[in-house]
Amino acid sequence: MLDDDFRTIWLKPDDESVVQIIDQRLLPHEYKIEDLSSWRDGLAAIADMYVRGAPLIGATAAWSLYLAARQGGMTELKTAADALISSRPTAVNLRWAIDRVLDRVKSLSDGADLTGAVRADAEAICDEDVEISLGIGRHGLKLLKEISDRKQGVVNVLTHCNAGALATINWGTATAPVYLAHANGIDVHVWVDETRPRNQGSQLTAWELGQRGVPHTLIVDNAGGHLMQHGQVDIVITGTDRTTRCGDVANKIGTYLKALAADDNDVPFYVALPSTTIDWSARDGVAEIPIEQRDSREVSHVRGAIDGNVVEVATTAASTPISNYAFDVTPARLVTGLITERGVCDASEAGLTSLFPEFA
Repeated sequence: MLDDDFRTIWLKPDDESVVQIIDQRLLPHEYKIEDLSSWRDGLAAIADMYVRGAPLIGATAAWSLYLAARQGGMTELKTAADALISSRPTAVNLRWAIDRVLDRVKSLSDGADLTGAVRADAEAICDEDVEISLGIGRHGLKLLKEISDRKQGVVNVLTHCNAGALATINWGTATAPVYLAHANGIDVHVWVDETRPRNQGSQLTAWELGQRGVPHTLIVDNAGGHLMQHGQVDIVITGTDRTTRCGDVANKIGTYLKALAADDNDVPFYVALPSTTIDWSARDGVAEIPIEQRDSREVSHVRGAIDGNVVEVATTAASTPISNYAFDVTPARLVTGLITERGVCDASEAGLTSLFPEFA
């Protein structure tokens, strides 16, 4: 099911009016394809986390604009763009993809094929993301190979949340080096944080790694520091939803604590990111990156399967006050390096602009 040709979003075969996605809320218990027949379906898929992960959110927004253009032309496209931008505030790919499509259609001449142009851009965003993820994988592979050559044993990687194929179009960011290492015969094992409250680690990353045959072990979120203290983690690799030009990274809540533990135990902490997640206008991540607060029900209830049926149960008293911050910011000083499609660099403005001089 999860192979080199896997896609997380695609145009429905034989029906250009429908875009299809995987309902990731149901994994790993059920693999269900969901139809998006309008841009409002795309908006709901992003807001309600049928899809998640910055690159896939951006791609879903682009395909939603395609549906808007198809159904209502430029007027509907602009209405959709305004609504989509506000659906998830932290992931920068959302605005990046929308701005890219809007810039594309501005240059169209009168009478041009608006729907065709938006479709072409949505397809290009997806194709480019696959190549970007592979680029990240190739550069990250070098890091894992260095550890393997030095250690002459299994390379233990710890990751947090899901920065895998399901968060992108295929391959992923943090998982791409792992998949390539496994394919190249490197003995690699992944410690998978469960990642409360949405459990993207236990429900998505672990499922992905199992599909690819990569050895892995699920751990509770608070076990990472213990493993680092006992020398059982060689490297931490996470993804990011937004990175400042100075190297601060916003990722799933709990990432900052992993970085602190890694720093205290001299474990290298890397962040894998496509350049599309860099917010070149931001310098101070803690001060400038908006942190999404989500529904308290994500904390008070858990989803699981009983006798093959997916159910949701409450774990707290109904009267319990709950705060649900979805992301935190890891300062650049705690990041060993950034793995991008153009190479690995220091988590700094100088490091990033050395790889992306067009933004210097």
